[in-house]
Amino acid sequence: NNIMPSKAAAFLLLLSLAMTIFVRGQVHSFDIGLRFQKSVGLYNENGIVVQFNQTQHWVFSATYVSSRFGTAWGTNAIKQDNLFASAAYKIRPTHRLQPFLRANLGYFNADYGPEIFKSLTHSSVIAAFDLGLSYAFKFPIKIIPSFGYNTITGDGKSGAGTLYPVFYQLSVTYNLSKLFAR
Repeated sequence: NNIMPSKAAAFLLLLSLAMTIFVRGQVHSFDIGLRFQKSVGLYNENGIVVQFNQTQHWVFSATYVSSRFGTAWGTNAIKQDNLFASAAYKIRPTHRLQPFLRANLGYFNADYGPEIFKSLTHSSVIAAFDLGLSYAFKFPIKIIPSFGYNTITGDGKSGAGTLYPVFYQLSVTYNLSKLFAR
């Protein structure tokens, strides 16, 4: 039941290609970038985000973050993967600094390692929300910090024990829209 990084990357690539074809005539921007996420009291999880600004107010995204590219890189920390889709509503879409509210829904899986830990709950649905700011520079880069809350957490027996409730993150994205312009 592990989400392997290659499967997550393939999923994000296929989703981004499908969304690019689907929204080609209506997309305001198509961004790809890195996400750096920290669960308060636990791990750094880093990965990739693909965003589609479908209207002035609505942004849809797919994200894969993992401790494999954060705290667990080269250590014996628990390897955990998060794959989720998001919908964000931008409050001031015509300004460079845009506050937003985002809802996230996806899947979490932790690889606890030795057989002794197999009885612990290692996977969960992700249902989270976060608040943040997006800043669009004059060149095609956006900086997007946010602070969020996972509504589904656990203690290992009932729910995944390493899916902590409070997190913060920073995404840095590059606008690829000109590559798809006609």
